[in-house]
Amino acid sequence: MRLKLNFKTLILVILTNFILVNVSNADNHNIYETLEDIKNDLKTLERAVYSGSIEIKSTDANSVEELDQNSEDVLTRHLLKLSEIEDQFRELTNKFEEINFKLDKLSNRVTKIQADNQVRFQDLEASISSGNRSEENQLTSKPKVEEKKILPGTSQPQDLGTISYKDNETSETSQQIQSVETTASIVTETFQTEEKIIPQDLSIKEQYEFATSFLKVGDYSTAERALREFVKSNPENELAGSAQYWYAETFRIRQLYTDAASAYLEGYQKYPKGKKAPDNLLKLGVSMVQIGEKDQGCKMINGVEIQYPNANSVIQKAKYESKKFECIKKDS
Repeated sequence: MRLKLNFKTLILVILTNFILVNVSNADNHNIYETLEDIKNDLKTLERAVYSGSIEIKSTDANSVEELDQNSEDVLTRHLLKLSEIEDQFRELTNKFEEINFKLDKLSNRVTKIQADNQVRFQDLEASISSGNRSEENQLTSKPKVEEKKILPGTSQPQDLGTISYKDNETSETSQQIQSVETTASIVTETFQTEEKIIPQDLSIKEQYEFATSFLKVGDYSTAERALREFVKSNPENELAGSAQYWYAETFRIRQLYTDAASAYLEGYQKYPKGKKAPDNLLKLGVSMVQIGEKDQGCKMINGVEIQYPNANSVIQKAKYESKKFECIKKDS
């Protein structure tokens, strides 16, 4: 009966035979060369066993069963390992396909966004350019004078003997007459006063506190209207200067530096001795620097100490701002 040898059994047989054959020649060969020969023979035997090319005859039933059992165990282990590798490879393939799908989807989305933005930019540029051209045409073009069409007949008195039937014969269907054209519609523009924000039944101090309360909650647009209303209603009150300052602050907080500078300037001119006058002048200088007028802004910042020598806290802030904008180096 021909059977495949167990790998370990074959190794032991080969080693035994090889050692017995080479015992007599041990004196004539180097040990290192002997070991190399054994190693090469083992490799050759290993390739032969795995390829199934070595078969032996055996009549021992126990040996046959052991060989079959060992072969089945080795085969089972290899099959399980291959199955695990296949599962891992399949899982990696699924993840790769999922990532690839998401990348394609993301790429399509980015392409759509770019196309949409491009269309929006083109529309915006077209509207801006058309608006500029229309303004130029309005400024440069002269108003067109409508040419009066000559209709049959006349509005001037004529002698009856000089008018003939052929003179009045025409293909026109409307006759020129003297009349007053009726007006189809009359457009009237009505001006409505802006609704008051501050309750009028409050005292002046309470009105001021009400107007400044919008600043505390961050409603700067409403605070702007309320403070402006307070200043207009109470221009001579001692709180008007402070209200004007906080009115300018509503613009500065929103980074509307041009409007803020205008409001600070108005407060500086109208209320130069108010409680917030030093702060008003300092913030005016800072706003001027922020809108690009550095020379004028630095002069105002450095002028706080000259005009208000007793405002110690504001002077310290002015020195800090002067150093920050490098006003001292430039002016010195």
